[in-house]
Amino acid sequence: MKTLILAGGKGTRIWPLSRELMPKQFIRLFSESLFQKTVRRALYHSSPDEIYVITNKEYRFRVLDDLEDLGLKIPEDNLILEPEAKNTLPAICLGIRAAGDGKFAVLPSDHLIEADEEYLKAFKTAERLSESYIVTFGITPTKPHTGYGYIRPGRKINGGFEVEEFREKPSAELAEEYVSKGYLWNSGMFVLDSRVFIEELEKHAPEFIRVLEDGEKAYQHISEASVDYAVLEKSERVAVVPIKTLWSDLGNFDSIYEVMEKDGDGNAISGGDCIAINSKNNLIIAHRLTALIGVEDSIIVDTDDALLIAKRGEAERVRDVYRLLAGRKVVEVHRSVHRPWGGYTVLEENNGYKIKRITVKPGRRLSLQRHYHRSEHWVVVRGTARIIVDGREILLRSGESTFVPAGSIHRIENPGKVPLEVIEIQIGEYLEEDDIERFEDDYGR
Repeated sequence: MKTLILAGGKGTRIWPLSRELMPKQFIRLFSESLFQKTVRRALYHSSPDEIYVITNKEYRFRVLDDLEDLGLKIPEDNLILEPEAKNTLPAICLGIRAAGDGKFAVLPSDHLIEADEEYLKAFKTAERLSESYIVTFGITPTKPHTGYGYIRPGRKINGGFEVEEFREKPSAELAEEYVSKGYLWNSGMFVLDSRVFIEELEKHAPEFIRVLEDGEKAYQHISEASVDYAVLEKSERVAVVPIKTLWSDLGNFDSIYEVMEKDGDGNAISGGDCIAINSKNNLIIAHRLTALIGVEDSIIVDTDDALLIAKRGEAERVRDVYRLLAGRKVVEVHRSVHRPWGGYTVLEENNGYKIKRITVKPGRRLSLQRHYHRSEHWVVVRGTARIIVDGREILLRSGESTFVPAGSIHRIENPGKVPLEVIEIQIGEYLEEDDIERFEDDYGR
């Protein structure tokens, strides 16, 4: 069975932890990113060359680095870049076009789920049912929950149920009713046979056949669409297989609090040290010493450039904050930014200058480039740097420095076996990242 991993979401409901260029699926909320955990689950029913990742061009190298950290490599053609984000249905169609006919597991990359025996058994059942149905998975609820969609099981079939209906996120009262009537949480995972899926697509959303036929070219002609709304809720050939296991879509900070380990006072703490005095039932995500006194039922998320404080139970309103910040850099990137060669952290910036700490992985190098509006001073603080400035090559070691005038063609390379760290001081009238002209680039940018 092949696997399509959907990895293009932005995770706007857990800002400031997630940003447009570092969404939820790539954040190390746990020991690994959610994307890495999804890949590990995919390996239970697919070989590496049967795993396809659908994402966007901004996340290409984030995907490749996460795979490299797992010691895994997929074929180059299995990384599929959407020309623009148009929700799950076009992404699935693009994946099927690339992978060809067959049976597919379709997995979101930003959910947390335990791949236990129950999970593996459910996927085997779903693979059998996919001969006749598009198969989704229903999580057995542990309590009424207003943050999830629900599935009403109908007629019992071999190992599962035909889907009677899908229900949107309910009120608290409706959620209690759904749970009492045996409804299941909609997990967002599917198993499908391309033949059955295409038949239902032709019947209920025929305009998306264009993506199967023309691939990326069709994107400009189609609308945004969820596979749930466009196909599954209309089709009479949808089955659900129940799973009773740990699952969360981690859709907001309330969901994150629910799955995290807690101390004796009900505080879930991640990141740095925390002192909590007379404080209970809080979520604290911070990377510096944080002290709480008399704080209860709160969400505190502290990043290097933004602080969120919210009442637990109101985490969905983070979306409102995100909308109010639209267009500002703080929703796009962290101060620490990932790049295919390593990354950088902005330490300080003001009118006319910016200070960065640049980290270059062993054997990697930045593009050969030029800036028109800024000069740069580089000071090596760890490792060895091979520097090119206007064709002149020098080696710099820890404590040594050089100057790059505006307009010079330059590059930094790490020829060593340990990460290279460089402090970069930019001085100029314009210091944004788009002041760059590339002449050579190992990463095709």
